[in-house]
Amino acid sequence: MKLWNSYKNSSFILKMTIGFVLGILVGVIVGPPAEVLKPLGTILINLLSMIATPVVFLTVVLAVNKMNPKELGRTGGKLILYYGTTTAAAVLIGLGLALWINPGESLSLPSVSVDEPANPSFSDVLLNIVPSNLFTAFSSGNLMAILFIAIIVGFTISNMNFSNDEKMKRYGAYLQELFEAGDALFFKILSGILLYAPIGIFAIAASTFGTQGWGTFTSLLKFTGVFYLGIILLWAFIYTGILRIFKVPVRHFYAQTREAFTTAFFTSSSIATLPVAMESAKKAGISDKIVNFSLPLGAVFNSDGGALRMGASIVFAANVTGANFSLMDLVTIVIVGTLLSIGTAGIPAAGLVTLAAVLTLFDLPLEIVALIAGVDALIGMGGTASNVVGDIIGAAVVDKSEKKATHASQLAVDSE
Repeated sequence: MKLWNSYKNSSFILKMTIGFVLGILVGVIVGPPAEVLKPLGTILINLLSMIATPVVFLTVVLAVNKMNPKELGRTGGKLILYYGTTTAAAVLIGLGLALWINPGESLSLPSVSVDEPANPSFSDVLLNIVPSNLFTAFSSGNLMAILFIAIIVGFTISNMNFSNDEKMKRYGAYLQELFEAGDALFFKILSGILLYAPIGIFAIAASTFGTQGWGTFTSLLKFTGVFYLGIILLWAFIYTGILRIFKVPVRHFYAQTREAFTTAFFTSSSIATLPVAMESAKKAGISDKIVNFSLPLGAVFNSDGGALRMGASIVFAANVTGANFSLMDLVTIVIVGTLLSIGTAGIPAAGLVTLAAVLTLFDLPLEIVALIAGVDALIGMGGTASNVVGDIIGAAVVDKSEKKATHASQLAVDSE
């Protein structure tokens, strides 16, 4: 019991780090047999994914219920502008560093063929948002459809709460209390899941490094180095710069959100990390209604880490194949990369889809995807952490902006 209490009360970051480091050591020492531990890691991802869908639905319903349509449109517009700006910056950083360092010059293509993944059309994306079956949307984990349903339900409850019909108003109050109770329930479950998290992280690290080892990593070390240097620049200049512009205390922000980006780094799943990210964002002082609306939206539409990887990957592909890019090609990569990263962030294998789409655009071989897959696990960790931090910074920026607008409106009313 004493040992359990010591484990339970110790730092979450410390537990996760110890689990990760021990996992790497076991993986490197034991080798491929360490894959026997993989199910323990899969259990963690499944547990986090299991509560992610209801958490997204419940929190968005509650957020929309507290917003009027004007606020919702204004907040959504600000978030999309922020996503476009940071995603474009990430593509440029990845592109610029790769052009400078030139990873991939000494590598050759693997002797495998890779099928081009289907890049969804606009109509496919639109139809995917509006589900034909309510239960199918939840069972398939279609986050865009779940967001759509949550917004409709939230507006409906809000209308019921402000109805002139007393019976309808009473039902609205019951529903709101039900959703609030459900939200509290799943965050309580989350606290239990996080106690298991270090064990799952240990298993993920052991199975990943056991099967891939350091051989693949060292052969693609230059490319991996370019990517992580880009991540450092993205955080140090773009993210920190935005926080300073909007007068968000930088040290306090990163201290309060470290559980979110640490969990994202170790699990490599933005969706699975979403409940932890929402808790961290609230600790950082961001208002509940902004967190509940913006973070699920960011998990679906924002992918700074994927955009940075894509920018670096295109130059890597060109170096492997000996292709040359014109200035116009580079501009096209930035524009297309930004749009694709925003448009496909919420779909499975989003990084694969965006990379394959741009490779196809420039007639570069899709076998590059197989080559990069050797270090995909390592790259995915940093990319996911960046996605989550970017989402929370977007929420912080919008929250500051909304509070400033509300304060200005109040001053205008007081002066009249």
